[in-house]
Amino acid sequence: MNDEKVAYTFHGLITDNPVTMVLDFPLSTVAAPLLSFVLSFFSILWLIKRKSDRLLDYPNSRSLHSVPVPRIGGLGLLFGVIVTWLLFSVVMPVAVWIGVGLLGVISFIDDIWHAPIWCRLLIQSVVAAGFSVAVLLDIHGWVIVLCVTVAIIWMSNLYNFMDGSDGLAGGMAVIGFGYYGLSAYLAGNTGFAVINFSIAAAAMAFLLHNFYPARIFLGDVGAIPLGFLAAALGVLGWINHLWPIGVPLLVFSPFIADATVTLIKRLLRGEKIWRAHREHYYQRMVQSGLGHRNTALLGYALMLVVGGSAVWAGRQDVAVQCWVAMIWGSFYLILMFISDWSQKYHSDRG
Repeated sequence: MNDEKVAYTFHGLITDNPVTMVLDFPLSTVAAPLLSFVLSFFSILWLIKRKSDRLLDYPNSRSLHSVPVPRIGGLGLLFGVIVTWLLFSVVMPVAVWIGVGLLGVISFIDDIWHAPIWCRLLIQSVVAAGFSVAVLLDIHGWVIVLCVTVAIIWMSNLYNFMDGSDGLAGGMAVIGFGYYGLSAYLAGNTGFAVINFSIAAAAMAFLLHNFYPARIFLGDVGAIPLGFLAAALGVLGWINHLWPIGVPLLVFSPFIADATVTLIKRLLRGEKIWRAHREHYYQRMVQSGLGHRNTALLGYALMLVVGGSAVWAGRQDVAVQCWVAMIWGSFYLILMFISDWSQKYHSDRG
């Protein structure tokens, strides 16, 4: 490949007509993530030095940390990503830009002043519905629009639910968006690869500050937009034929499986699902004696294997994709059954 600019046609990203994304190749695939990493690393480092009480997450009975830690690291992560996207003139639907902005603002307010849950859910619903209507309505109709809207709301929140152990959510972002970028690159769309590699690079910068013992947390300002982007970019890759819809579901399945099963169990017990708790499987791993570091490392290993299998399966026929999904679904259920049985066994003996 020579150093000339390469144009990629990316259908339906802003209007109903094809739009053209032009980026330098291969320079952009290295320069954009590098810039995103540097901007995020140093902006997060600056945030760590802010000592305002409003910026600190104080431990409570449901926390897994024991000392106050700054909680708006996601602000630095988003700063690196957005500035990089602007400087490299990436093209995405307006709904994505607006969504990240609105979710970032309401989540930052919640981190600092604790916004009411109805207000947060309202903004999340508007963002999810706006994206789904803008991107999917003309292609798939109202049923798919409704399903994707609900999925985006859930993905935004479950990412926040899973941000409770040092290094876990940051690692999921590095690996998950890294695999998105790899899949887009393999599909021949360098522009979309750059979009995702920039997120993965910013997440790596955050992870260097967040790995145990964490010096800063992601906060709602980082977790909620990352969950939205995981869902929205997954849908964009699907409708632009970069991957089957099962790929993003499988790539982020370690978070999806834990959060979804935990939510269902709490609903069946009649508990208030919006209240903080320590019942996620990853939280129980930390409390069982594995600690933050080993829990994160085991999580990374699982994410790498699952994501790798998702990228591979996405390039195979439908039968293979279904088999891979069933194998991983069974694996998760077995792990959860063993964890539940072990907890009950030790509780009965105690």
